[in-house]
Amino acid sequence: MLYLVPTPIGNLEDMTFRAVKVLKNVQLILCEDTRTSRPLLNHYEITTPLQSHHLFNEHQNLNYIIERLLSGEDIALITDAGTPGISDPGFLLVRECVRNNIEVTCLPGATAFVPALVSSGFPCEKFCFEGFLPHKKGRQTRLEFLKSETRTIIFYESPHRLYKTLLQFCETFGEERNVSVSREISKKFEEITRGTLREVTEHFAEKNVKGEIVIVLSAEEKNNSKEEKNNSKE
Repeated sequence: MLYLVPTPIGNLEDMTFRAVKVLKNVQLILCEDTRTSRPLLNHYEITTPLQSHHLFNEHQNLNYIIERLLSGEDIALITDAGTPGISDPGFLLVRECVRNNIEVTCLPGATAFVPALVSSGFPCEKFCFEGFLPHKKGRQTRLEFLKSETRTIIFYESPHRLYKTLLQFCETFGEERNVSVSREISKKFEEITRGTLREVTEHFAEKNVKGEIVIVLSAEEKNNSKEEKNNSKE
C-alpha cells in the first residue's frame, strides 16, 4: 500500500498520532529532501529508511517504487511540509499506483491553504485553488483568465516574488479588490495581512519577507443595486 502522509507546515506539534504510527510501520519513506525530513522523523523517533523522491527524480524512481509496492511492501510518501500532491510531488506516483491496482490511502493533515482560507474572512464554501502561478510563460494569460473567476482564489507564492505578484494583481484585478496574505502559518512569527490590494501591496513594499506565503483573493463583489433598481421599475 502507498500512504500519503501530511507533515507539519511549521509547528511540529501538528503531526498526528496516526501519521507517526504509519511512518514507523512502513518499510520505506519517500521524501523530497532527506535533510529536511530527518529532523522531523528524529523528533518522533522514527527510524524507517528514507529515500529522496522529488520533482527531478520521480520519473526515474517510478518503476522501482511500483515494483516494491507490487511485492507487498508498504511505502509512505511525505513532502517537506504539508500534504503530498498539493503543489508538491505525488500525482505521478499515485496515478501509477491506480493503474497498477495498488491501494492508496491519504491521511488527513496539514495543508497550508486551508487555514489561510478559513482565516481570511472571505467566503469558504466555494473557492479556486491555483497554487503557484507560472513564473514567466503563460503567467499573464492565466491572470487574465482568472479575472472572470467568481469564487475566492488561493495562490501560493515565494517571499522574493510576493511584492511583484501583488503589483500584478493590482493591475489585473483592481487595487480595491480585497486580499489576505498569510505568512509563516503555524509558526512563531505567523502573520496575516488583510486589506485592499493597494493597502497590502504598500504594506509589503519595504519589507524583507521570509517564509511560505499563501495569498487569498476575495471573490469579485458584484454590485447588484442597479439590477435590483431596474427590476423594481419593471
